[in-house]
Amino acid sequence: MSAPQESDARGSLLSEIDLPLFSCLWLHSVLVYVAVVIARVSASYAMLDLGLSFFWVGVISAAFSVIPIFIALPLGRINDRGHDNLTIRAGSACLLLSGLIYWLAPLGPITLFIATAVLGVGQISCMGGHQMVSIRSGKSVRGRDAVFGYHMVAIATGQGLGPLLIGWIAGDARIPPVNLLFAIMTAICVLALGASFLLKPGHVRDDKNAPAPVGVIELLKAPGLLAFVTASVMTITALDLIVVYMPMLGAERDMDVATVGFIMALRAGSSMTARLVYVPLVELIGRKPLTYLSILSPAAAFILMASPAPLWTIYPAMIVAGMGLGVAATLTLSGVVDLAPPGARATAMSLRLTGNRLGLIVIPLGASLIATFTGAAGVFVILATCLVGSAAGLRNWRRRVDG
Repeated sequence: MSAPQESDARGSLLSEIDLPLFSCLWLHSVLVYVAVVIARVSASYAMLDLGLSFFWVGVISAAFSVIPIFIALPLGRINDRGHDNLTIRAGSACLLLSGLIYWLAPLGPITLFIATAVLGVGQISCMGGHQMVSIRSGKSVRGRDAVFGYHMVAIATGQGLGPLLIGWIAGDARIPPVNLLFAIMTAICVLALGASFLLKPGHVRDDKNAPAPVGVIELLKAPGLLAFVTASVMTITALDLIVVYMPMLGAERDMDVATVGFIMALRAGSSMTARLVYVPLVELIGRKPLTYLSILSPAAAFILMASPAPLWTIYPAMIVAGMGLGVAATLTLSGVVDLAPPGARATAMSLRLTGNRLGLIVIPLGASLIATFTGAAGVFVILATCLVGSAAGLRNWRRRVDG
């Protein structure tokens, strides 16, 4: 393709996106994920500093998901009615409240549990709203695909900046100054709450004339949707648990905080890079083979990270994991949206988030039992196994948008 043709294609793609709305979404997403990553990584180091057992690590990690399991679907119904900007504001307020608890309350397992639970409520409220604003930002199917990719870049940007900031503050210390980090996270949450008011509301649906909501069972009967929800759950669960267990793995292998932060930033940077070229990758490789490749490659990387291979192998393994999960999270989210009825897309995405939160309870609790004997490496083996299983579930995939 010549340079003028490339410019025309880029211009045409941008014309299929509501740029003012998406710009506000991008800013808010970056702020939210910087704050969430700082909170979760700092909480992991706080648990290490307190000398908590792997059981407590599993319980506190699961707290991130307990309440969201019960509110994700109701939030989806609210978003389907056009109130996504309100759920984002409410979520931003919860993130700020969690920051205040982390920062000002005496640190202990109960404080960490409560603050992490409130953090989970804030994150899922913002995440569900972000996904609907992403749909509103795309003026066409191609524009929506691009928005999903660029929105995932915003998430990766936040997830990369957070660990870099932690590493810069902590330097070569084994445990960073968590109270300072919680104060910084709280300040970022103030900015996120302010940015949430920049998001214009969508079209509010008139419930009197609206069709009856699509039931969950009926929704899951849509061909291929359950397999996509499952694959999507596993990819975002893997992304979430890297944040929790990479500091644990680093501590076991005598890595300082700056090194762990750099490795996690590599993951975020590679995810960002893959998402920037998401649309060309789909067009070049095809949606179906790219989905399998993007799910199975991080599984292989996790096995390498869990093995007694030389420490330097963690760097390329994390790059591969980041690229694969970055594309897989985008592809599976797009698949859920494509297969769901138009009036129940937010509900379908909330169902996906509910599954993710279930995974974030079951996997950490199960992994905590295994990690007692294997260390953090066992968690990465479990993640690899679950990813392979979710890829196998897509073997009978038939989609109207198959690449």
